[in-house]
Amino acid sequence: MAGPERHTGSDTRGDSRGDTGGGGAGGGEADVVVVGLGVGGEHVAGRLAEAGLDVVGVEAELVGGECPYWACVPSKMMVRAGNLLAEARRVPGAAGRSEVAADFSPVAARIRDEATDDWDDRAAVDRFTGKGGRFVRGRGRLTGPGRVEVDGRVFTARRGVVLATGSRPRVPPVPGLDGVPYWTNRDAVSAEEAPESLLVLGGGPIGAELAQAYARFGTDVTVVEAADRLLPSDEPEVAELLTEVFRTEGIDVRTGARATGVRHEAGTFHLALDGGGELTARHLLVATGRGADLTGLGVEHAGLDPDARALEPDGRMRVAPGVWAVGDVTGLGAFTHVAMYQGEIAARDLLGEPGPEADYRALPRVTFTDPEVGSVGLTERAARDRGLRVRTGLTRLSSSTRGWIHGPGGDGLVKLVVDEDRGVLVGATSVGPAGGEVLYGLAVAVHAEVPVERLRHMMYAYPTFHRAVEDALRDLG
Repeated sequence: MAGPERHTGSDTRGDSRGDTGGGGAGGGEADVVVVGLGVGGEHVAGRLAEAGLDVVGVEAELVGGECPYWACVPSKMMVRAGNLLAEARRVPGAAGRSEVAADFSPVAARIRDEATDDWDDRAAVDRFTGKGGRFVRGRGRLTGPGRVEVDGRVFTARRGVVLATGSRPRVPPVPGLDGVPYWTNRDAVSAEEAPESLLVLGGGPIGAELAQAYARFGTDVTVVEAADRLLPSDEPEVAELLTEVFRTEGIDVRTGARATGVRHEAGTFHLALDGGGELTARHLLVATGRGADLTGLGVEHAGLDPDARALEPDGRMRVAPGVWAVGDVTGLGAFTHVAMYQGEIAARDLLGEPGPEADYRALPRVTFTDPEVGSVGLTERAARDRGLRVRTGLTRLSSSTRGWIHGPGGDGLVKLVVDEDRGVLVGATSVGPAGGEVLYGLAVAVHAEVPVERLRHMMYAYPTFHRAVEDALRDLG
């Protein structure tokens, strides 16, 4: 989201919040009302406005949503900075001598000044209104067919309403947690200095990325995960490798550990674990996942269940007559690329343009740890749970020429999951210094259902990380 896709502009923390572009104090009519202008909602609203529709975009916080201000962009700036430190520390024995003095202040400054304009979304608001959209700052809710109320003002949509209200951090019901000043990802990426010590509750993608980034800046980090491994949604081989890397870097990894209580005394967090034992740190990051929150959205006025975990769209992103949903609120993957993909489908449907329905078979996912973890489609377990007859192939990156050349920091693997009956990949994982980039070719293979035999007879450039895919194909037997 850097460069031309950067989301920055009006400060939601001050008195500058308000209507832009003629929203009007009393509401009014529009072709489409988009509730929530995160990446998915912003894409839909902007696309429809550019097509000439009268669009009202409603956002209570920052236009652009979680990704550019508190998630994808700033967290990857932290990851990039941490990776630079790690690479510098790998110089001895490979390229001479190095001395590394970590300083978090340039990272904090870059996040504040370059990524977020100090958490100000004026540029994003101007970009939307520049396309002809009408922007309204406030919290929107459905009140009837095609009707959206925003802080007492009512907007009536002639064509439809798009719900794109994102997700919220899931906070586990740990006794005492609701009474202590824990961090969420927002606090972690807006911090001005690296903490002395940090407990990370949750070993999924968010927890793993932030844990490693802070550890590389000298923070004493402990990760506590209730499941039996890190990144529990990924392949078990990934967790094994990442745990080894984390422990080598000094990160204390506690898996199969459930928190039973939290207290905060004299500036220190105390986290009690089941089975006894207590961990302490100066800060506590809760990174136990995210979920849609339909509370107060008024979806019952569209015949939908306000207590549901998420809205369930059809292939054209419709959830009810005249209502579309995109992004995290659909529960189909809390990723920017999913929201953008769904947003384009919804926009096409509202404009009456042709195009395929949503297809999630090759949904790609990347966790930006070092090594990067890229995965697409089904894991081996998920494929077996679906009743598929599965064959797998796996190779370690260290056995490839590029992995050997890379040396320190070259840990990784490639794992393939094949539907034996159809002879095609249904899932794949690539872990390594460029795991997310290697994933692209595997995602194409899963999406296009390229026969495994055809993949076997391709040429793979030498010496590259992606050439390890050829070794994984051989391991299929």
